[in-house]
Amino acid sequence: MRLPAWLAQHIAALRALLVMTVLLGLAYPLVMVAVGRIPGLSDKADGSLVAHGSSLIGQAFTDKDGNPVAKYFQSRPSAAGDGYDPTSTSASNLGPESVVDTLSDNPDDAKQSLLTQVCARSLAIGKLEGVDGSRPYCTSDGVGAVLAVFYRDGLTGPITRVVSVNQTGTPFLASYKGVTVEPAKNGEDYVAEGGVITPIRGNAPAKPVVPSDAVTASASGLDPDISPAYANLQAPRIARERSMTLDQVQKLIKEHTDGRALGFMGEPGVNVLELNMALDATGN
Repeated sequence: MRLPAWLAQHIAALRALLVMTVLLGLAYPLVMVAVGRIPGLSDKADGSLVAHGSSLIGQAFTDKDGNPVAKYFQSRPSAAGDGYDPTSTSASNLGPESVVDTLSDNPDDAKQSLLTQVCARSLAIGKLEGVDGSRPYCTSDGVGAVLAVFYRDGLTGPITRVVSVNQTGTPFLASYKGVTVEPAKNGEDYVAEGGVITPIRGNAPAKPVVPSDAVTASASGLDPDISPAYANLQAPRIARERSMTLDQVQKLIKEHTDGRALGFMGEPGVNVLELNMALDATGN
């Protein structure tokens, strides 16, 4: 007896549902679990957990007030939530054109540009490590060295006015091309008023002492690694705080430096958590 078309269609759909449930709801997850048990992959499948967290997720080594703990290597900045939050993994989405701060009397409305964030971080790291923290296009007090330049004819003609857009205090330049530089005022939009945004390079070295990964967050905000250059920048402080020799600290850095993937992809990285755990294990 031939089944009605509508019933045959429902039975076929039910069969397809059962087959896909078995394949995707049972077989596929079991295969993935089995793959995760393969030697060399099982550690990553379990989250690479160690005594103080996961070696795959960065973390801050700071005190309750957010100040760096001097005896530990510091991680790179994070834009994930309040920092290294795996439930809020993200970048700041700020790019090279983010050079003008949003200045406001209300702290909740104020916002630093990417340039000022980089300048402030570099200055702070320079003070922590006892090195030159200056960078091109940064002022000596750690904000973006950016002017809004007003021309008589819009983009041409004599300069009529100059404003240091990221500073409400004394401008980093007294004058620009013969025109006195004014401090910015909270709430003013100097671009909308016709100012031409003009970054000023300054006399900082072309290659800053503080490396770029020390002042910028990763795309995920969870990067557990820093560059060997940033690790070695911190080595003298670690040696001093732990009464170790510089050679001892640098040896630990080398032991916890991973090379390029497959020998040619990416850059070498130093896992900060594992390195700090190794430091604690020395008893110093």
